Amino acid sequence: MKKRILILGGGFGGLYTALELDKTIAKRDDIEVTIVNRENFILFTPMLHEVAASDIDLTHIVNPIRKMLRRVNFFHAEVEAIDLHSKIVRVAHSENRHVHDLPYDYLVIALGCTTNFFHLPGLEETAFTMKSLGDAIRVRNHIIDGLEAADFECAAGDRDQLLTVVVAGGGFSGVETIAGINDFLRDATRLYSHLSEDRIRLVLVHPGAFILPELGESLGRYTQKRLVERGVEVRVNTRVTAVRDGVVELNDGAQIPTRTLIWTAGTAAHPLCADLPCATDKGRVKVNEFLEVEGWPGVYSLGDCANVPDPATGKPYPPTAQHAIRQGKVLAGNIAAAIDGSEKHPFRFKTLGLLAAIGRRVGVANILGIKFSGVIAWFLWRTIYLMKLPGFEKKVRVAIDWTLDVLFTKDIVQFQTGRSSTMNEHEK
Repeated sequence: MKKRILILGGGFGGLYTALELDKTIAKRDDIEVTIVNRENFILFTPMLHEVAASDIDLTHIVNPIRKMLRRVNFFHAEVEAIDLHSKIVRVAHSENRHVHDLPYDYLVIALGCTTNFFHLPGLEETAFTMKSLGDAIRVRNHIIDGLEAADFECAAGDRDQLLTVVVAGGGFSGVETIAGINDFLRDATRLYSHLSEDRIRLVLVHPGAFILPELGESLGRYTQKRLVERGVEVRVNTRVTAVRDGVVELNDGAQIPTRTLIWTAGTAAHPLCADLPCATDKGRVKVNEFLEVEGWPGVYSLGDCANVPDPATGKPYPPTAQHAIRQGKVLAGNIAAAIDGSEKHPFRFKTLGLLAAIGRRVGVANILGIKFSGVIAWFLWRTIYLMKLPGFEKKVRVAIDWTLDVLFTKDIVQFQTGRSSTMNEHEK
């Protein structure tokens, strides 16, 4: 009988495990590998903010999973339950939620993380997030809709609220999002006769003493200075406490009227991980150095939903793409070793570098301990992430998008997905 390897999640960790298996033991007749993902593509999240800011086309940072795999089966479905005792995973697919029970011999849990609103009043109902392609499209459409509405004379009383954007969270996602949106709004106002750049207000709220703490204080404060020079208000040592009646409330008592709050300040492991009968840490599945879930032979976990120990620091490895990709390659080798009875290899990796684009051809970076800022860091950001973007075709398309962005103004077309109007609707 075939050994069945089941991978849950098509993010960086899950997909790169599948890609490595696709090149190795998936060639064998006694091995069957299946990957399950709720989308039929992998999203290159480091460039997500550029979709929201209209820098690149929305289809250019996604790759169809089926197109990337030759021998690994792809199952387009959402995971509903994991039964470690029976070695069965329940999934549902299509609009009618048709259910399948998938048995396995070896299981890889790579379900990623979800947004955590910390039960703050009004947040989940009103805030935008920036974790999926749909999130970026919604943010982009909403911002353009605000520009269109604010350009009418009848909206004069609401204009400030329509043109105010608050981003909560001063990490990579929050900083890159607000920097991109700031450039987009200030560029787009020239196309609206009743709007001016001085009416735009962007506010970045961060609970720490300086933004981008992952890059250190000097680069964090440099980033803060550059954003302020471009018109962004940066509020450090501050938190969002609630959203009520179109007003964002902060813990220092300030109230900011806005219709656009983008929440990047909290994540949590996938909810299914907390329900598993194995050891977890803050919802993340605890694994050993071989990425094995101890006490459950044949079960592995990696990526954002896993707590992978770093022997050098005694702390878990950070949940970044560069770690997840390398974890996937190591894990694929360890699954093959478990099947063949050969030697396993521990996961060992030191962060190569961290980069952020902060708008207007400026960036910050820390690569192998060397700090960069300005146009050099921005060039490094684009070069490195273009190299990491899966698929030669997508690399070419993104490079063309970036070239056109230098030559022309940003596109302000909304991507509407609703059905066109019908005769019956007009008669009503």
